[in-house]
Amino acid sequence: MTNTKIKICGLMRERDIAFANILKPDFIGFVFAAGSLRYITPYIAAKLRMKLLPSIVAVGVFTDEPVENVAGLIHGGIIDMAQLHGRESEEYIVSLRQLTGSPVIKAFKIGSAADVRRAALSPADFILLDSGAGGTGGVFDWRSIRDIERPFFLAGGLNADNVSAAMDLLHPYAVDTSSGVETDHMKDCDKMQRFISAVRGD
Repeated sequence: MTNTKIKICGLMRERDIAFANILKPDFIGFVFAAGSLRYITPYIAAKLRMKLLPSIVAVGVFTDEPVENVAGLIHGGIIDMAQLHGRESEEYIVSLRQLTGSPVIKAFKIGSAADVRRAALSPADFILLDSGAGGTGGVFDWRSIRDIERPFFLAGGLNADNVSAAMDLLHPYAVDTSSGVETDHMKDCDKMQRFISAVRGD
């Protein structure tokens, strides 16, 4: 049994929400970043959120979105917190937290020691460490982040077959997957079940 939390990102359909309600990950993600394969509109997200169990935290994924727009989705109850994947500054992060009172996740593409240092110093409540491949299933060198001393979400190419090894090496606060639980770019309940079971040691 583990305390590692689970985030399933990129939910788009009512059946995705139904899967989540059965399997109960700690977090789900709605992607509001234009150009993403998993992009949904705030209107669709609002409809999906209404069907989501209230115990599951809804995270909105953004790339350089005006801070007022992000805050509006939190105040509107469509999401509980934001995950930032663009070039958002430290001031942006502080402003968003002040506007909403909600935790902020800042994503970092890890390709060098400098990237690791930058992530470690972020004022965000949580950092998310990723390959930067954006839901394509790419894995980065996990050894490069073994010395991070703050809670982080681990993302990038995680699936049921490799998540246990990642957890054993890194002990992340949370693991985050999207394409790793999909078939033909759509969420697959069996893959979600296998992933969650692998994390929880069921």
